[in-house]
Amino acid sequence: MRILGIDPGYGIIGFGVIESEFGKIRVVDYGAVTTPKEMSLPERLMIIQESFEKILEEYKPDEIAIEELFFFRNLTTVIPVAEARGVILTTCYKKCKNLFEYTPLQIKQALTGNGRAEKQQVQFMVKNVLGLGAVPKPDDTADALAVAICHSQINSALNVNRV
Repeated sequence: MRILGIDPGYGIIGFGVIESEFGKIRVVDYGAVTTPKEMSLPERLMIIQESFEKILEEYKPDEIAIEELFFFRNLTTVIPVAEARGVILTTCYKKCKNLFEYTPLQIKQALTGNGRAEKQQVQFMVKNVLGLGAVPKPDDTADALAVAICHSQINSALNVNRV
Protein backbone atom coordinates (compact mmCIF):
# COMPACT_ATOMS: atom_id res chain seq x y z
CA MET A 1 0.00 0.00 0.00
CA ARG A 2 1.31 3.45 -0.89
CA ILE A 3 0.74 6.08 1.80
CA LEU A 4 1.19 9.84 1.50
CA GLY A 5 1.83 11.53 4.84
CA ILE A 6 1.35 15.29 5.18
CA ASP A 7 2.51 17.81 7.78
CA PRO A 8 0.29 20.81 6.99
CA GLY A 9 1.35 24.44 7.06
CA TYR A 10 1.38 27.35 4.68
CA GLY A 11 5.05 28.38 4.60
CA ILE A 12 6.48 24.85 4.54
CA ILE A 13 4.32 21.79 4.00
CA GLY A 14 6.07 18.48 4.47
CA PHE A 15 5.15 15.37 2.53
CA GLY A 16 6.41 11.82 2.70
CA VAL A 17 5.52 8.81 0.59
CA ILE A 18 6.06 5.30 1.88
CA GLU A 19 5.23 1.76 0.77
CA SER A 20 3.89 -0.52 3.49
CA GLU A 21 3.64 -4.23 2.66
CA PHE A 22 3.46 -7.18 5.05
CA GLY A 23 4.83 -5.17 7.97
CA LYS A 24 7.75 -3.80 5.96
CA ILE A 25 7.98 -0.07 5.38
CA ARG A 26 10.17 1.62 2.81
CA VAL A 27 10.47 5.24 1.82
CA VAL A 28 9.52 6.18 -1.74
CA ASP A 29 10.20 9.91 -1.55
CA TYR A 30 9.81 12.93 0.65
CA GLY A 31 10.10 16.68 0.41
CA ALA A 32 8.48 19.99 1.15
CA VAL A 33 6.27 22.44 -0.64
CA THR A 34 7.34 25.98 0.20
CA THR A 35 5.57 29.26 -0.40
CA PRO A 36 7.29 32.66 -0.41
CA LYS A 37 6.28 34.78 2.58
CA GLU A 38 6.14 37.93 0.46
CA MET A 39 3.23 36.47 -1.54
CA SER A 40 -0.39 37.01 -0.59
CA LEU A 41 -2.22 34.16 1.14
CA PRO A 42 -4.38 33.37 -1.94
CA GLU A 43 -1.22 33.08 -4.06
CA ARG A 44 0.35 30.79 -1.48
CA LEU A 45 -2.78 28.64 -1.30
CA MET A 46 -2.72 28.29 -5.10
CA ILE A 47 0.90 27.10 -4.97
CA ILE A 48 -0.09 24.54 -2.34
CA GLN A 49 -3.04 23.30 -4.41
CA GLU A 50 -1.04 23.02 -7.63
CA SER A 51 1.87 21.34 -5.85
CA PHE A 52 -0.34 18.71 -4.24
CA GLU A 53 -2.09 18.02 -7.53
CA LYS A 54 1.35 17.21 -8.97
CA ILE A 55 2.37 15.12 -5.93
CA LEU A 56 -0.85 13.12 -6.12
CA GLU A 57 -0.47 12.57 -9.85
CA GLU A 58 3.15 11.46 -9.50
CA TYR A 59 2.83 9.14 -6.51
CA LYS A 60 -0.80 7.96 -6.77
CA PRO A 61 -1.22 7.09 -3.07
CA ASP A 62 -3.71 4.45 -1.97
CA GLU A 63 -4.26 6.30 1.31
CA ILE A 64 -3.41 9.73 2.65
CA ALA A 65 -2.68 10.59 6.28
CA ILE A 66 -2.54 14.16 7.54
CA GLU A 67 -1.70 15.63 10.91
CA GLU A 68 -4.58 17.32 12.71
CA LEU A 69 -4.14 20.90 13.81
CA PHE A 70 -3.25 21.29 17.43
CA PHE A 71 -3.73 24.26 19.72
CA PHE A 72 -1.94 27.37 18.54
CA ARG A 73 -1.13 30.30 20.80
CA ASN A 74 -0.67 32.64 17.87
CA LEU A 75 -4.07 33.32 16.29
CA THR A 76 -2.51 35.03 13.28
CA THR A 77 -0.76 31.75 12.43
CA VAL A 78 -3.58 29.28 13.06
CA ILE A 79 -5.98 30.80 10.54
CA PRO A 80 -3.67 30.60 7.49
CA VAL A 81 -2.53 27.11 8.51
CA ALA A 82 -6.18 26.01 8.78
CA GLU A 83 -6.93 27.54 5.38
CA ALA A 84 -3.93 25.78 3.83
CA ARG A 85 -4.98 22.52 5.47
CA GLY A 86 -8.44 22.95 3.93
CA VAL A 87 -6.90 23.36 0.48
CA ILE A 88 -4.74 20.28 1.05
CA LEU A 89 -7.71 18.21 2.26
CA THR A 90 -9.97 19.11 -0.66
CA THR A 91 -7.20 18.65 -3.24
CA CYS A 92 -6.31 15.25 -1.79
CA TYR A 93 -9.93 14.15 -1.42
CA LYS A 94 -10.60 14.80 -5.11
CA LYS A 95 -7.89 12.25 -6.03
CA CYS A 96 -8.03 9.80 -3.13
CA LYS A 97 -11.09 9.29 -0.94
CA ASN A 98 -9.04 7.31 1.62
CA LEU A 99 -8.09 10.23 3.83
CA PHE A 100 -7.17 9.83 7.51
CA GLU A 101 -6.06 12.26 10.21
CA TYR A 102 -4.00 11.81 13.36
CA THR A 103 -3.25 13.99 16.32
CA PRO A 104 0.35 14.78 17.25
CA LEU A 105 -0.17 12.60 20.36
CA GLN A 106 -1.25 9.61 18.22
CA ILE A 107 1.73 10.04 15.90
CA LYS A 108 4.22 10.23 18.76
CA GLN A 109 2.61 7.22 20.44
CA ALA A 110 2.77 5.14 17.25
CA LEU A 111 6.42 5.91 16.60
CA THR A 112 7.93 6.00 20.08
CA GLY A 113 5.40 4.39 22.39
CA ASN A 114 5.15 7.72 24.23
CA GLY A 115 2.52 10.29 23.27
CA ARG A 116 4.58 13.01 24.94
CA ALA A 117 7.84 12.19 23.14
CA GLU A 118 10.18 15.00 22.13
CA LYS A 119 10.54 15.94 18.48
CA GLN A 120 14.08 14.52 18.37
CA GLN A 121 12.81 11.10 19.53
CA VAL A 122 10.24 11.02 16.73
CA GLN A 123 12.84 12.07 14.16
CA PHE A 124 15.21 9.38 15.42
CA MET A 125 12.50 6.75 14.97
CA VAL A 126 11.63 8.01 11.45
CA LYS A 127 15.30 7.69 10.48
CA ASN A 128 15.59 4.19 11.97
CA VAL A 129 12.26 2.76 10.80
CA LEU A 130 13.00 3.87 7.23
CA GLY A 131 16.70 2.97 7.36
CA LEU A 132 17.81 6.48 6.40
CA GLY A 133 21.35 7.74 6.89
CA ALA A 134 20.14 11.00 8.45
CA VAL A 135 16.99 12.67 9.70
CA PRO A 136 15.14 14.17 6.71
CA LYS A 137 15.28 17.95 6.46
CA PRO A 138 13.49 20.25 6.82
CA ASP A 139 11.78 18.97 9.98
CA ASP A 140 8.43 19.16 8.20
CA THR A 141 9.45 16.28 5.92
CA ALA A 142 10.41 14.10 8.89
CA ASP A 143 7.05 14.99 10.48
CA ALA A 144 5.20 14.02 7.28
CA LEU A 145 7.02 10.67 7.17
CA ALA A 146 6.08 10.16 10.82
CA VAL A 147 2.40 10.68 9.91
CA ALA A 148 2.70 8.10 7.11
CA ILE A 149 4.44 5.59 9.38
CA CYS A 150 1.79 6.15 12.06
CA HIS A 151 -0.93 5.40 9.54
CA SER A 152 0.84 2.27 8.34
CA GLN A 153 0.81 1.00 11.92
CA ILE A 154 -2.89 1.69 12.46
CA ASN A 155 -5.39 -0.80 11.12
CA SER A 156 -6.90 1.37 8.39
CA ALA A 157 -9.61 -1.22 7.84
CA LEU A 158 -11.28 0.12 10.99
CA ASN A 159 -11.52 3.59 9.42
CA VAL A 160 -11.30 5.04 12.92
CA ASN A 161 -9.66 8.28 11.85
CA ARG A 162 -11.14 8.66 8.36
CA VAL A 163 -11.87 12.27 7.46
